[in-house]
Amino acid sequence: MFASIPNFKDFWSEWDTNRKLECLRLLNEIVCEFDKLLSKPKFSSVEKIKTVGSTYMAAAGLNETETDYDDDVYLEKQSHGKFNNNLRIGNTAFRNANVMIEFALAMSQILDGLNRDSFQNFELRIGMSVGPLVAGVIGAQKPQYDIWGNTVNLASRMDTHGEPRKIHATTDMGNILRAGGYRVQSRGKIRVKGVKEPMETFLIEVDSKRNSSVSGEQTNNHNNNNNCHHSTL
Repeated sequence: MFASIPNFKDFWSEWDTNRKLECLRLLNEIVCEFDKLLSKPKFSSVEKIKTVGSTYMAAAGLNETETDYDDDVYLEKQSHGKFNNNLRIGNTAFRNANVMIEFALAMSQILDGLNRDSFQNFELRIGMSVGPLVAGVIGAQKPQYDIWGNTVNLASRMDTHGEPRKIHATTDMGNILRAGGYRVQSRGKIRVKGVKEPMETFLIEVDSKRNSSVSGEQTNNHNNNNNCHHSTL
């Protein structure tokens, strides 16, 4: 998941150099409130990766092994972009997708509250993807844990091409959520950097919360080993 505050740049540019410290204080408050969500049991599978400017990057399922997916049935390629209503989605795939949606909605609610307190109108623009990625720690000085792969790139593109107050999801992510009961809207096919053919993407309103809860708790610790995961971002 990439969650950006696109109008923060305008807010930053409105202040002179002497007042930009106040901008950073407000951004820090926003990020710290987002971070507090990670301590909630239902978000124990969510891992914060990093922040870049006003963009918050997180993923779910990074600590699961390939054996966790043995009983899952994944999305088949859709002919002519049509969704197969008989498709069965694996429990792990949906659980990770669901918890990321819940996390994104909680972030949006927090930002709305901070807007009221600070008389601002910041909006979240969220991009999500699901699939395999590589995670690990690199560097000797200030080593950093990070993730790489096409899944990460697609989530970033979904954010870039997204709309404020909406979650913009890839085809696979949208199909998983729709099969799980979320209200999703096809955006049609759009061209995405790094993808040869136009791809169908989906929009999820931030108030489209499904009446369900994430079951089970997972640990949120990672080690220094580099691993390959099938995760939701």
